[in-house]
Amino acid sequence: MFNHQEIEIQNIDHLGIIAGIIDAIGLVDIINELVGEDAQEKISPGHVVKAMILNGLGFVSSPLYMFPEFFKDKPCEHLIGEGVKF
Repeated sequence: MFNHQEIEIQNIDHLGIIAGIIDAIGLVDIINELVGEDAQEKISPGHVVKAMILNGLGFVSSPLYMFPEFFKDKPCEHLIGEGVKF
């Protein structure tokens, strides 16, 4: 049985649809193939671009330095990729 104290609800607005489209067209893999990945990177270039697209379509009027603020209350692991946390 579920313990209601362990459940956390997060609002993803329209970003879930956008993340799904990005996944469906394979944009992350395409970018990673073209740019390449380094073993020392914590997040792949494709995932960074995906996060930038989500930020641009959700936080339109804010400057880029507010990037972490946008993802503070978003389920990043669900939207961007497994293991991605802000």
